[in-house]
Amino acid sequence: MQNVTDIFKVQELKKRILFVMGALAIYRLGAIIPIPGINTAALQALFNNSSNSILGFLNIFSGGALGRFSIFSLGVMPYINASIIMSLVQGAHVFPALDRLQKEGESGRRKIIQFTRYFTLFLAFFQSLGLTMALTHMTGNGPSLVSNPSASFYFTTVLTLTTGTVFVMWLGEQMTERGIGNGISLIIFAGIVDGFPGAISKMINLVQVEEVSLITALFLLCVIILVTAFVIWVETAQRKIQVQYAQRMQGRRPTGGASTFLPLKVDQSGVIAVIFAISLLSVPYTIGSFNPTAPWAQSLMNMMNHTSIWYNLVYILLIIFFCYFYNSVSINPKDLADNMKKWGGFIPGIRPGEPTAHHIEWVLNRITFAGALFVCAIAVLPDFLRAKYNVPFYFGGTSLLIVVGVALDTIAQTEAHLVMRNYEGFYKNSKVKGRWFNVGQ
Repeated sequence: MQNVTDIFKVQELKKRILFVMGALAIYRLGAIIPIPGINTAALQALFNNSSNSILGFLNIFSGGALGRFSIFSLGVMPYINASIIMSLVQGAHVFPALDRLQKEGESGRRKIIQFTRYFTLFLAFFQSLGLTMALTHMTGNGPSLVSNPSASFYFTTVLTLTTGTVFVMWLGEQMTERGIGNGISLIIFAGIVDGFPGAISKMINLVQVEEVSLITALFLLCVIILVTAFVIWVETAQRKIQVQYAQRMQGRRPTGGASTFLPLKVDQSGVIAVIFAISLLSVPYTIGSFNPTAPWAQSLMNMMNHTSIWYNLVYILLIIFFCYFYNSVSINPKDLADNMKKWGGFIPGIRPGEPTAHHIEWVLNRITFAGALFVCAIAVLPDFLRAKYNVPFYFGGTSLLIVVGVALDTIAQTEAHLVMRNYEGFYKNSKVKGRWFNVGQ
């Protein structure tokens, strides 16, 4: 508790945390404000229908906003899709103009962010139009979802959904700049965590009416705790590459000669690969929503159901791809090797320069593959177990990876603020910290 109270002793950190809490409160308020003209009872029946599990899956990542068809129903998915496409275009060097902007430093980066915002606006309009058209064609267990599907309803709904997405994008950017952690990830985090109390309450009710035995409930609780601990263990694992610095003379005094290590995380991409994969998987549903009654649209939605084999296969391939793609963007082995050579550093047994770069790339590819397989297993297996053994609430590995990853990142940034201002952080014992965080050597 002393460590927690230290947070509020640092005035700047206190303001940042309060700003994040206020922004999340605004987001959660917007997630429960429904758009007029929707039959909420029929909409709820549609989302409770097991045959529409893809809708329930997307609803989880919108924090229940899609199930209420609120003003924030699209959430941050259009922004993430726009960011993915812009990153892929830059990585493939399709447009020379973007390559020139990348080399301009901060000013070029700001222009690329502005282009991403414009692209987000276009995707938000496209997805909101598809979602609105889907609602007018779908039916729940009873009456129509839309009471009066007129041109006025289309205009108001599309405008509201598009504006809501732009506002959520702006809110996430403000949280990143003025708060703690990544704003977009925190918004997704808040949407997922919002469903936890309801899941716990549902489980307690099922135990009380004896639909689920107490032993089964305790077993599920143990499984959740063990899986969560395993995710934390791997998400914080590192592969240490030993680096030795040669001794040099500065004046009459020898300097250097120290031995350190280059830490490479096993899962370098964290939650980014998972979020990117989910965002791309929502695209086929958006395309099919323009004419959901058509046979091709129904086949596409059935194929992309998150319990189907094809969906999970594509999901696994996307996760592996984005794990490698993120590492290629964030880590440049050649730059690392050049910097080590510049300061007199070398990896024992490896010659400086190009051989060092090849060695770092070789190690990075190996641990990235292992980390990607781990992420795939955690993302897919809990969903399979839920479908196989009829777990009475949603316990998805994807949600777990996002929650754990965002929580660890936020705690790490808070720790950095505390240590920088000479406060004792959350990790008191460096020996314990080393055992917990420097695994996977």
